[in-house]
Amino acid sequence: MNRIEKRPLTHLGYNFVDAAYLPQGKDEYYLRDQQWGRQGGYRQLNAQELEILVRNDNTSDNWNNIMVSEEFNPQLVQHCHFFGMVRIGKLEPYYLEYRNLRLAVGLYNSTITSCDFGDNVVLHNVNFLSHYIIGNEVILFNINEMETTDYAKFGNGIIKEGESEERRLWMELCNENGGRKILPFDGMLPGDAYLWTRHRNDKQLMEQFRLLTEKQFDQRRGYYGMVGDRTVIKNCKIIKDVTIGSDAYLKGANKLKNLTINSRPDETSQIGEGCELVNGIIGYGCRIFYGVKAVRFVMASHSQLKYGARLINSYLGNNATISCCEVLNSLIFPAHEQHHNNSFLCAALVMGQSNMAAGATIGSNHNSRGADGEIIAGRGFWPGLCVSLKHNSRFASFTLIAKGNYMHELDIPFPFSLVMNDEHDNTLKIMPGYWFLYNMYALARNAWKYVDRDKRSNKIQYIEYDYLAPDAMEEILHVLPLMEQAVGTAWYTQEKQALPNDALLLQKGQELLLHDAAAVAKLTVYAGKVENSQRKTVLLKVHRAYPLLREMLNLYGIRNILDYTGKNHGATFSQLHAIAQTAQRGSWQNIGGQLMPEASVEDLKDRIRTGKIESWLQLHDVYKQEGSRYEKEKLKHAIACMLQVQGVSADGFTPAFLQQCLQQSVHTMSTLTENIYLSRKKDYTNPFRKMVYNSPEEMEEVIGKLEDNSFIQQTKADLETYKKTVADLLKNWNL
Repeated sequence: MNRIEKRPLTHLGYNFVDAAYLPQGKDEYYLRDQQWGRQGGYRQLNAQELEILVRNDNTSDNWNNIMVSEEFNPQLVQHCHFFGMVRIGKLEPYYLEYRNLRLAVGLYNSTITSCDFGDNVVLHNVNFLSHYIIGNEVILFNINEMETTDYAKFGNGIIKEGESEERRLWMELCNENGGRKILPFDGMLPGDAYLWTRHRNDKQLMEQFRLLTEKQFDQRRGYYGMVGDRTVIKNCKIIKDVTIGSDAYLKGANKLKNLTINSRPDETSQIGEGCELVNGIIGYGCRIFYGVKAVRFVMASHSQLKYGARLINSYLGNNATISCCEVLNSLIFPAHEQHHNNSFLCAALVMGQSNMAAGATIGSNHNSRGADGEIIAGRGFWPGLCVSLKHNSRFASFTLIAKGNYMHELDIPFPFSLVMNDEHDNTLKIMPGYWFLYNMYALARNAWKYVDRDKRSNKIQYIEYDYLAPDAMEEILHVLPLMEQAVGTAWYTQEKQALPNDALLLQKGQELLLHDAAAVAKLTVYAGKVENSQRKTVLLKVHRAYPLLREMLNLYGIRNILDYTGKNHGATFSQLHAIAQTAQRGSWQNIGGQLMPEASVEDLKDRIRTGKIESWLQLHDVYKQEGSRYEKEKLKHAIACMLQVQGVSADGFTPAFLQQCLQQSVHTMSTLTENIYLSRKKDYTNPFRKMVYNSPEEMEEVIGKLEDNSFIQQTKADLETYKKTVADLLKNWNL
C-alpha cells in the first residue's frame, strides 16, 4: 500500500528542516541564506503590487512571505501559486532567447514553494518547483517536477544528520562484488579513484580516504538545490536533489536525481533528450545526450555519454567518450573511446588512451563461480572487433588484441604487442613491437590527438600521452630478458641440446638476437606462461621486435635529453653528466593517467595514512607538485634506461657514448617517420581498399591525397627539426 500522508495546507512550504536538526537560535532558512548570499535588499510587497498579483491569478498562502527587489514588476508574474517564503529579484519587460527559444522574463503558470530567484529569470510552466535557489537570467521551461529534499547530498557519498549508514552511496569500481567500492564526491580525480580502489588490505589508508570525504562536506540538513546564472532547463520531467552550475543546458531529460552538474562559462555542460541519471557527479564541460542511462557514477571533466550508453557503478576519466554500449563496475582513465552498441566493458581498470571496437566483450566472468573477477589494462589498450576476454586478465601498455574468443585468462607482459588467437593451430600468438613495425601512423597520431583533445582548463593531474614514457619503458626492460630466454630455449631445443642454466640461456638469446637475426627468424619461439591453459604461446617476429624495442629505449633517453637542453639554454655536457650520475630506474605507477615513481606513491600513501594530507584538496596539490617534478624525474629515468640497455654504468656516460646514442636516435626517428608514412600508404595501395572507387581520382576526392595528409607532413617536418637539433648539439658540445 502506498503511504499517502495528509497534512494541513498551511504547512506547505514550511518546516523544511525538522526542528530536531536545527542549531539553537537558527530557523529553517539559515543555510539557505548562506547559499543565497544576497538576502539583503528585499522588501515586502506594497498594496499596488499585491493587487496586480492577485488580478493576474496568482495566489499565496501568506503574501507577507513574498519578498521582492526594488525593480520587481508584478505584471510579469501570472498564474502562479506561492507557498512558503519566496524571494524574487529584478523583473524587467524583456524576453530571453537561447537557440531560438524566446520567452518573456517573469514567472508564469507555475507552483513555487520556498525558492529564491535572481534577476530577470524566465519561469514558464513549471508544475512544481520546491526549495531551489535560481541564479540570474536562468530559463526554466516546461518542467514537471523540480525539488530538493532537506537531506539532499547532490551525488556525494555522505550521510546527513539522523541518517543510518545504509543510506550512504557507494560506487563499486573494478569489481562486481563491491570489494573495491569507494565514496563518490564532487571534484574526484582519476588518481583519487585509483588510489582508493587499490591497496584494500591497508585498512588505515582506506579509513583515511573515507574521512577525507566526510570532512569535505557538511552533514547538516537544509541545503537548497542551486541553478547557476544563465542555465537553461527545458522540457524535462523530474529533477530532484540536483545542483547545477552556471551556463548549463538541460533539455528533454526524463529523470535527474541526486546529482552535481558542474558547469561554468568556459566549460559548459549539457544533458539532452531521454536521459536518466541517478546518483552521480558530472564534471565541467561534459556532454550527455540521447537516451543515456547512468547510475552511481562519476564523469570527469569533458567526458561524454551518447546514444543510449549505460554507465553504472563506474568512473569515466577526462576527455573520454562512451556511445551506445554498456559499461559496468569499471574505472576508466582519461582519453577512452568506446562507440559501439554491441561492446561491453565490465569490472575493469582501463588505464587510458584506450579504444574498444564493435563486438568487444571485456570482462566475462563465465569462467568463474562468483562475480569477483577483474581485468587490468595498461595505457593504449585496444581490443579489436568481436574480442571476448575473461576475468582475470592483465595487459601491458599498448596491447592490440585481434578478433577472437579468448577462452582463458591472459597475462600479457609485452608492450606494443599484437595478440592473436589462432583457432586453427590452437595457439596463442603474440607479436611484440607490432605498433612500431606495422601501425606507427596510428600510434603516433593517437599520441598527438590526445594532447590536442585535452580540454581541461584546470590540469591538476599531469596526464602523460606519449607512448615513450616511464611505464611502457619499464615494461620493455622487463620483457627483453623474457625474449632472450625464449630465443635461447628455442635454439637449444632446435639443436637438440640440453637446456643450460638461465644465465646461459639469456646470454645465448641475446647473442642471437643482436648478431644473427636470420637464425632467430627460422626458430619457433615460445613465450612463458601468459595464458591459463595447456596450449603454447608463440612469439612472432622476435628477430625484428627485439632490436627495435632496444632502439625505443635509446630514443626515449635522447628525446628527454634534447627536451632538457632545449628548455635549458646554455646547458653543458658536464651538467648532463652530473644528472646521469644520479639517474636510476625503477617501477612507476599510473595514478589516474599521471605517471609517478613507485617511491613517490609510497610516500604519498604514507602521508595520507598518517594524516599529513588532511583533505582531498591537499592531495590534489601533491599531484600538482609531482607533475612539476615529472620532467626532471623522467629525464633521470630515461638516461638510466638508455644506460642499462647499452650495458653501460653511470661513469660510462661519456661524450663518445652520447654521440653514439644521438646518431642512433636519428636513425630510429627516420625509421619511425618512414613507418608512419608506409602504414598510412597501405590504405591507398591495398586493392581491397581501392576496389570501391571507380578511379584513383575518385579515391583521392573521398579520402584525400596521401601527400596532403597534414599529420604525415607534420611528422616529416618534425624529423628535419629533430635532425637539426641533434646536429646542433653535436656541434655545440664538440661531440
